[in-house]
Amino acid sequence: MLRAPLRKVGIIGGMGPEATVLLMAKVIERTSATDDADHVPMFVDNNTQVPSRIKALIEGGGEDPGPVLANMARGLEVAGAEALAMPCNTAHNYAPAIVEATTIPFLDMVELAAERVAAMKAGSFSVGILASPAIRLTGIYERAFAKRHITTLFPSDDERMLAAIRAIKISSANAAARETLSVAADELIKAGADALLVACSEFSIVTDAISGKYRVVDSIDVLADAIVKFATTGLNTSVIR
Repeated sequence: MLRAPLRKVGIIGGMGPEATVLLMAKVIERTSATDDADHVPMFVDNNTQVPSRIKALIEGGGEDPGPVLANMARGLEVAGAEALAMPCNTAHNYAPAIVEATTIPFLDMVELAAERVAAMKAGSFSVGILASPAIRLTGIYERAFAKRHITTLFPSDDERMLAAIRAIKISSANAAARETLSVAADELIKAGADALLVACSEFSIVTDAISGKYRVVDSIDVLADAIVKFATTGLNTSVIR
């Protein structure tokens, strides 16, 4: 019996490059395959030259990444992508520019992760967000969780979290960065978080620093699941259109 053709997914990547590869690896791990042709077709724009989200959102005055991301999205659609995914949580602040520039579904990692956490909810619920300070400043996860009546908590030391992210971009073997993630996780649980959300793709690279300690949802895992589901079944729920 002939199987249905797999849908093609375009990856808006390069933020950072190792996180982009991590997403692809997780998609491959989650795919039931006996041959190359059974794997999800992915078009990847690993554009490491996207303007800094940190400069634009935290430091101020940086170039707007939105037009570059929109152009990448258009290119992936032209290449044949039937849906788009972006393994950078902070860049989801510019998701409206991507949606406006294209006609295909955008698999919204923020909404997907919020749905996954909400599925764990029983009564009053709080989630600790392990992410760049830009996530708190933009409020993208806070709004997503507020719709689901979930309280968000953030680590207190913005500078240390940002330094850890920058260190992981240099080397994922950075012990100090892993320690920062672990300390932040402990802090959030002590502050009352019922679960933790890894909402930075750099931190997704080093989740072994907190694995097994707490209830943890990793946004990259959630996005990988959605990509496989879209490619194999054609379902495209949780898109921002």
